[in-house]
Amino acid sequence: MDEKVEKIIEQHQGKPGTVISVLESVQENYGYLPQQILEQVAQALGVPLAQLFSMATFYSAFSLKPRGKHTIYACLGTACHVRGGARVLKGVSQQIGVKPGDTTDDRQFTLETVRCIGCCSLAPVVKVNEDVYGYTTTDKMRGILDNYKE
Repeated sequence: MDEKVEKIIEQHQGKPGTVISVLESVQENYGYLPQQILEQVAQALGVPLAQLFSMATFYSAFSLKPRGKHTIYACLGTACHVRGGARVLKGVSQQIGVKPGDTTDDRQFTLETVRCIGCCSLAPVVKVNEDVYGYTTTDKMRGILDNYKE
């Protein structure tokens, strides 16, 4: 068994919500939930692998695919949609070369859509990691994303 996985399981063993806590720690350490690691977790915790996959696909916080270092959340809620959110999303998608739900080959960015960020008066809104950007345009997003490139 992977040493990281052993430490994660030891950390959470016997505590309430062990399975979710272990999945969160695995994702934090690996950036996603690799199948091979999920198999090890299932065996170590004595839970069916299907249960782990069920949880991983039910909760949007989990990903079964590698994710980028930075996650871009483009809002498509009503206010953002009316004020051009779809255009901004299309521009960002073209700029980084992936469609929503995918990650760039260099694993710098993952592009996601959300229904509301909660900043409707700033529409259209894009969130990069925890940073919220209002009144976005495709041109503004080029400059913003340049700050996240390494």
